[in-house]
Amino acid sequence: MFRGVQHINMDAKGRLAMPARQREPLLSQCSGQIVVTIDTQSACLVIYPLPEWERIEKEVQSLPSLKPAIKRFQRLLLGYATELELDGSGRMLLPAPLREHAQLSKKLVLVGQGNKLELWSEALWLAEREHALLESGPEADLPEELTSLTL
Repeated sequence: MFRGVQHINMDAKGRLAMPARQREPLLSQCSGQIVVTIDTQSACLVIYPLPEWERIEKEVQSLPSLKPAIKRFQRLLLGYATELELDGSGRMLLPAPLREHAQLSKKLVLVGQGNKLELWSEALWLAEREHALLESGPEADLPEELTSLTL
């Protein structure tokens, strides 16, 4: 399980070091083999351990691709999926198309999402966080699925 929010840096060549807290599970679960792809609803990247990605990939491929919205979703999610491997120091090199999609520069934010990690530009993450806090304030209409949770 990936948890927490961590601020990290990326160098000019697109290299970043996975924090130890996230690196250890990735090394033990999948020997550092990961898949990075775009999030189709937000300007961020999604990082999956390879076995988790393979499960998701099968589900996405099994969807009826004759429906235009599904085909667009498959084209983006699967098309941008890139296999990467953490090096001995826990670093990875993000390809330019992925960096461009998520508008990544030096300052990044890594957000744990249970079975995956999200990678955001710091500026976009701060804006997303503020928007989410405003949308979920005391006056917000919560979806029915959330009202049944006991936190």
